[in-house]
Amino acid sequence: MNDVQTADDVIAVVLLLLGAFLCLTAGLGLVRFPDVLTRMHAGTKPQVLGVLLIMVGAAIRLQGWSATWMLLLVAAFQMLTAPVSAHMISRVAYRRRHVRRDRLLVDELHTGGEMRDSVYRGDEPADAPPERPAQALAESRREDAQDS
Repeated sequence: MNDVQTADDVIAVVLLLLGAFLCLTAGLGLVRFPDVLTRMHAGTKPQVLGVLLIMVGAAIRLQGWSATWMLLLVAAFQMLTAPVSAHMISRVAYRRRHVRRDRLLVDELHTGGEMRDSVYRGDEPADAPPERPAQALAESRREDAQDS
C-alpha cells in the first residue's frame, strides 16, 4: 500500500464521517426544532451537504468510473429534490396555518396590505376552532364591516 492510497483512504474516511455527522444533526434537528420552517431548514441544508460529503467520500474510496457516475447521479438527484420538496411542504404548512406568523421576519407569501387574521394567531391548523368562537365571529364581522 503506497502513500497515495493511504492519503485517499484518510480523506475518504474524514469525508464519510463528516457527512454522517451532518446527516445525524439533520435528523436531530427534525426531532428537536419547534416548528415546521425550522424543521425544513434542518431537513435540507445539513442533510444535503452530509449526503454530498458521503457521496464524495465513497467516490474517492471506490475509485471506479461506474461507481462514480452512479454516485454523481445520486448527488444530483438529492440536490434537486430535497430543497424543492422542503419548499413545497413549507408552503403547504403556511397555507394550512401551521406556521407561527408572528415569528416570521419577512412574510413574502402574505397577500394584501396589513395582516388581517384576528381569529387565528398561532400555529394552530386552519380547520381548528377558535378559542372564543363568539368573540372571533364578532371581530370578523367588525373587520368585514370596516372593509365595506
